Amino acid sequence: MSEPTTTAAAMVRAEGVRKSFGLVEVLKGIDLEVRTGEVFVLVGPSGSGKSTFLRCINHLEKVSGGRLSVDGELVGYRQKGERLYELRDHEVARKRRDIGMVFQHFNLFPHMTALENITEAPVQVRKEGKADARERARALLERVGLSDKAASYPSQLSGGQQQRVAIARALAMKPKLMLFDEPTSALDPELVGEVLDVMRGLAEEGMTMIVVTHEMGFAREVGDALVFMDAGVVVESGHPREVLANPQHERTKAFLSKVL
Repeated sequence: MSEPTTTAAAMVRAEGVRKSFGLVEVLKGIDLEVRTGEVFVLVGPSGSGKSTFLRCINHLEKVSGGRLSVDGELVGYRQKGERLYELRDHEVARKRRDIGMVFQHFNLFPHMTALENITEAPVQVRKEGKADARERARALLERVGLSDKAASYPSQLSGGQQQRVAIARALAMKPKLMLFDEPTSALDPELVGEVLDVMRGLAEEGMTMIVVTHEMGFAREVGDALVFMDAGVVVESGHPREVLANPQHERTKAFLSKVL
């Protein structure tokens, strides 16, 4: 069934997305759309479902209900007639290659250098030649301001440097979509700016990004759209500057009064 032409530019589309862990319903019917080339910011208190929704986008968590699609294709499922069938693990992994994800705690391989961390997935998953992968890894390290750290191990890098390597590692897979799950929350305050600068650069280059963050300055300056979530639902949405300056919902006002 073809998508309506009005959603042709949608990179991510959620329709009534629900997620439960046992009896606890974490996502209670999320409807939203992320346009291609957009920086989409998710904000809200801890436990509101932001990170769970992000993990559903690349099928690290399976949705319990509703439909979620990336670039016009269902996430984790295929449709045949009126029924949905879950994809096999290798099919999910193949589609996941196109979605880069940067976690709160870096998740670098400690026994590999920065260069090796970046080249591993392109060589093992995309079957790229080692020489080509290394060349592009060096270019990515330069892009994130770490060209002199190629031979350094994660333990020899600051938190901000590790996170920038993690971003370069995600970019090495040539993703069409980047997901950031509170990428600066584990960093010392003085290191936050260097990571946000890299993310600003990606935004300027037109990368489609979904960012879960408490960095409201970044949301205001760089974001194209903002959603405030609470208790598993979308409470308020709009342009970041409008929502942050003039929130309409009392719950949004209460949250922003504590973080701005």
